[in-house]
Amino acid sequence: MSAPRPSDPSASGLPAARALAIAAGIIGTVALLDQTSKWFVVEHMMRPPRVIEVTGFFNFVLTHNTGISFGLFRGGEFWVRWVLVAVAVAIVATLLTWLRRQPGLPLALAIGLVCGGAVGNVIDRILVGAVIDFLDFHLSGWHWPAFNLADSAITLGVVALVLDGLFWSSSSSKD
Repeated sequence: MSAPRPSDPSASGLPAARALAIAAGIIGTVALLDQTSKWFVVEHMMRPPRVIEVTGFFNFVLTHNTGISFGLFRGGEFWVRWVLVAVAVAIVATLLTWLRRQPGLPLALAIGLVCGGAVGNVIDRILVGAVIDFLDFHLSGWHWPAFNLADSAITLGVVALVLDGLFWSSSSSKD
């Protein structure tokens, strides 16, 4: 009798439905926390809009990014918003399909973070027309582009996907 193939969903010990449920819970939690934090910043902290200095390297600011990371594709054209929404929805669908075919806890956690962040930012694009960013880290006059909790979740999820690919997935296939 041969060992299960790594691509066999039963090889991970986690049923696909359970992996998708875990990811869905994370997606909902991340999107809710992201939207709540943006609502609080817009409605309470940034009335009127200003820079709130917290430390010598961190501020709260209020920006609206019509593009993607680092301000790329920031044209403000109406169609750009909907193309970015469609791309994000396609990425979420692709990641969830991947999880359904290769269920595993590390993958469910990572995909949940990435998709939750994407959903949070898609909500902004649909409702506001841009992504609301408010976290501003800086050093010696150089500012990292402002970001939000959704962006942080996406970054953590991508790091977890890389770690899963490098370490966790290969170890589960050796059992």
